[in-house]
Amino acid sequence: MSGRFVRASKYRHVYGQQTKKELCYENVRVSNNAWDSNLIKVNPLYLSVNWNASGGGAFAVIPLSERGKIPDQIPLFRGHTATVLDTDWNPFDDHVIASGSDDGKVGIWKVPEDFSVITEQGDAITDVSPVAKLSGHTRKVGHVQFHPVANNVLASSSGDYTVKLWDIEAGKAKTTLKHNDMVVSMSFNYIGSLIATTSRDKKIRIWDPRSEKVVVEGAGHAGAKNQRVVWMGEYDRIATTGFSRMSDRQVAIWDTTDIKKGPIGDFYMLDSSAGICMPFYDEGTKCLYLAGKGDGNIRYFEYDNDELYPLSEYKSAEPQRGLAFMPKRGVGVHENEVVRAYKTVHDTLIEPIQFIVPRRAETFQSDIYPDCPSGEPAISAAEWFDGKDAAPKLINLEAVYDGVEPVAVDGTIPTSAPAPTAAKIAPTHETVQEESKPSPTPAAPYKAPEKDLDKVLSAPKVDDMLSKASQSEDAAMPSVLAKEESSWDAEETVEESAKPVVAETVPTSAPEPAPGAVEAVEPVAELVTEEPATQGTSKPTGAGSLVASKLEALHSHFTEAKKTLESYEQRFAEIVALNAKELAARDNRIGALEFEVETLKSLVLAKAEPAEETPVEVNGVKESIGDDTPEALEETAAEN
Repeated sequence: MSGRFVRASKYRHVYGQQTKKELCYENVRVSNNAWDSNLIKVNPLYLSVNWNASGGGAFAVIPLSERGKIPDQIPLFRGHTATVLDTDWNPFDDHVIASGSDDGKVGIWKVPEDFSVITEQGDAITDVSPVAKLSGHTRKVGHVQFHPVANNVLASSSGDYTVKLWDIEAGKAKTTLKHNDMVVSMSFNYIGSLIATTSRDKKIRIWDPRSEKVVVEGAGHAGAKNQRVVWMGEYDRIATTGFSRMSDRQVAIWDTTDIKKGPIGDFYMLDSSAGICMPFYDEGTKCLYLAGKGDGNIRYFEYDNDELYPLSEYKSAEPQRGLAFMPKRGVGVHENEVVRAYKTVHDTLIEPIQFIVPRRAETFQSDIYPDCPSGEPAISAAEWFDGKDAAPKLINLEAVYDGVEPVAVDGTIPTSAPAPTAAKIAPTHETVQEESKPSPTPAAPYKAPEKDLDKVLSAPKVDDMLSKASQSEDAAMPSVLAKEESSWDAEETVEESAKPVVAETVPTSAPEPAPGAVEAVEPVAELVTEEPATQGTSKPTGAGSLVASKLEALHSHFTEAKKTLESYEQRFAEIVALNAKELAARDNRIGALEFEVETLKSLVLAKAEPAEETPVEVNGVKESIGDDTPEALEETAAEN
């Protein structure tokens, strides 16, 4: 992502809120099978968990209302003869769930009425059996996914290198999509007319599932590990996660009409972690959530103009292996919750995480809650297999907010993916993001000189200053957030009303002023000079004015920083000179002291040397003059 620019986003302050432990789901036993699936799935009523069970495959269904510690013995959904690898809830019936297993079968299950995992003491625990089994795959069924529009249509992928589309009512596989290797991920488009798949041959394929033909295919991520795919709502774009040849985790956006030309804006490197990254796309907020297996963080990005703009990151020290996202109709609209995720923690606990847009207004926030899928099918399985298409039926979440039963209305089939709109630069709530390619030129009469702009934006000082500004802003966020919450709605309204002025105002040529009359004009924002512009220069307006003001501010900061740096350099030179003088004086003093020490040593050694003894003879006895120590006297007496 080359360069930086400033953009506005109403999801800038979205944050992930951790749930208290007593409100989590404890004492669960998540399957320890190494197959790459999400392990858990959720709908507004239940949570399904691939269970670590003996005696054949099983999974558990936990009512969302039964939080806390799960009993050691609970009723399980048994019927497979091998490990359950994946489950998926029917989007049109919250009591119906499908499962795929290592035994090569697809199971269809119905949750009993008043189902509970908590039983009275002494009551027998009764497991739940499937209402139907779909046979057709010759090897394990690794993934299952319901159709987003047609009722009772299910897709399943298998180790036999195929994806089958099932009519559940008929109990038959209507179509089969044959691949060259094992399919590791799949995703329907907005109306379910196409399906994207990734497989171990490192290919991305877009299929017409009813004609069993590949519409387009191309090479995906170059790494050896699995790559995931998710369709980005009503756009003709998909997002994939995978690995590079050097095992770096990547994310990429693709044009589904031409996969061969590669990702839009190249692959974006996330980090060097080893866990597979699970992608989830929220159509309502146009945000992409990425959660890595083996780490506890969840990154989220806003998708706009074929770019992913980092918003924030939910950080946790507890790693996850599985993750599930609640359908939009199940989020808490009274809490301004836009997304809710459920993550596994140490395979024994499932923790809900709320992603909330902070607002103080106690009314329904329609700008963050567009219409969402209703949970009612638009067409039947027979109609879809006969070639009919329809958009999902939608509901307005304001009815849910008011406690009224929402009414589903027919959606609109997009003729093609909506063209991404150019990101607008707003004067408030600015978020520093990185840009991977130039955005379309805004409709403004002023444009900063590209040469000077590139020079400034590419300078290391700019990155350093922006980084410091971002850090300062993050540090001050707790205090600023409280002040901003109450004014966000009003400011966004002002921004909306001001947009036509910015977009449409074009300066016209002014009449020539009379001789001697000088019209005051504002100086043109220049990068390298502060001299005012000539009289004929028009005043920058719109986005150009904002860019110019930013450049003026940067230039002012650079001038102040340069002066400060020069003063520091002068002071440093003075300190160095002073230290040099002190060091020289100290060296001279040390030399003098060393000379004195050597002189004293020589004097001490000279005095310490004993005088030469001269023996004399007294009465025939030789004595040493000067040797009058007690020991010498005793020796002399003994000799005498």
